[in-house]
Amino acid sequence: MPRVLIVEDDLDVRRAVQLGLRHQGHEVFAVETGEEGLEQLRPFRPDVVVLDLMLPGMSGLDVCRRIRDRDQVPIIMVTARGDDVDVVVGLETGADDYVVKPVQARVLDARIRAVLRRQDASLPDGTRPRAETYGELVVDRAGLVVTHRGEPVTLAPSELRLLLTLSASPGQVFSRQQLLEAVWEHSYHGDIRLVDACVKRLRNKLGEGRNPRYVQTVRGFGYRFGTS
Repeated sequence: MPRVLIVEDDLDVRRAVQLGLRHQGHEVFAVETGEEGLEQLRPFRPDVVVLDLMLPGMSGLDVCRRIRDRDQVPIIMVTARGDDVDVVVGLETGADDYVVKPVQARVLDARIRAVLRRQDASLPDGTRPRAETYGELVVDRAGLVVTHRGEPVTLAPSELRLLLTLSASPGQVFSRQQLLEAVWEHSYHGDIRLVDACVKRLRNKLGEGRNPRYVQTVRGFGYRFGTS
């Protein structure tokens, strides 16, 4: 039974989401503030955090940063405005996915299950279950371990899945839509900003500069994995 930590200050929303997710078979713990959410990370040990972007006191963005400083638990943001620039900022801060209010329990349940599948050891079709070396980058598909210049790289589930998907077919160009469907299991084209934000985070963790070696942009088309 997946454990879900809800951080939401609106009592009605909090109760509705809590009841809906419990009905879907999740174990749920709900809190009102970001500070309470951070306090519950260790004792509750959630599989997923559902985090409201607009919180009193410590903001959802600050909570997201604090979680990422200590943990790679999947984070799904909840926002009141789907086109808000804060959504992009939240994704770049470390959130794995997002939903827009009013939150529908079945939609949130689908996003939770998708992000948990990304955390599992399930790999894209055709991947090779062995360690692969690309210059200073080593991708161990069996162990789900990534090292760069001999140092382990800590990746959130969506970042790891994105890297596994791209590196499974070096040189192949993937459109944002293809990556959205392969990594996030979404089909709505408006969610392609998930891809761009995740690429940015992944590049930062791999120390990629202005001319990325591994996660390369093919302008007008999408992204590919480079090996040289």
